[in-house]
Amino acid sequence: MGNLFLDEETMMLPCIELETEPNPTAAVIWLHGLGADGNDFVPIVPELNLEGCPGIRFIFPSAPSMPVTVNGGYVMPAWYDIIGRNLMDQEDAAGILKSANAITNIIEHEASRGIAYDQIVLAGFSQGCAMALQIGLRFPHKLAGIMALSGYLPLASTLASEKHSANQNIPIFMAHGMYDAVVIPERAEASYALLEKMGYTVSWNEYPMEHSVNREEIMDISRFLQSVLKQKA
Repeated sequence: MGNLFLDEETMMLPCIELETEPNPTAAVIWLHGLGADGNDFVPIVPELNLEGCPGIRFIFPSAPSMPVTVNGGYVMPAWYDIIGRNLMDQEDAAGILKSANAITNIIEHEASRGIAYDQIVLAGFSQGCAMALQIGLRFPHKLAGIMALSGYLPLASTLASEKHSANQNIPIFMAHGMYDAVVIPERAEASYALLEKMGYTVSWNEYPMEHSVNREEIMDISRFLQSVLKQKA
């Protein structure tokens, strides 16, 4: 069942929800990429093999629309501005932190609904991947895992001083297309290398695709969710 909610008091982003069964005890917060919205990854849920997982609430927030510099100032849904095609030059730190706060509100909302922090997975594609890494590695409560799809680590220079020990051992699934021309593989590989250097446990996965998701990756996502969201006895 899906719905849309907007809680102005807590600045809750509009979200689509899908529950795999009533009264779920786990949650996956899945963040879309630049120019998309919360509908983008909804069709993937029925394709996932979640055997052995508890009931999961999949939450798909939509980013606010803003002018994006790299696209000539065109207004589109974005978690933050992209100023240069290098992605790492002149990062929009203020925009990233603003979206991080809004997404953190969703995590806290799930906790208030009875979902344990360690049963919450942060997932994201492209810009959403960047946000999942930005939030998950700094979050002060242990989370279940991070799915970092076709993206990169933002604000990397501040991670060492801002990371939280609660998620030092968080399982991280990184996936990338070998032919990705939007976030070039070398950018993602540099993020992977930095995370490993900082002692994180990262599963690196490459696929023969461009800036997208393919069937093999969906199968690997299923296995990752099965491993980090096990049904409790």
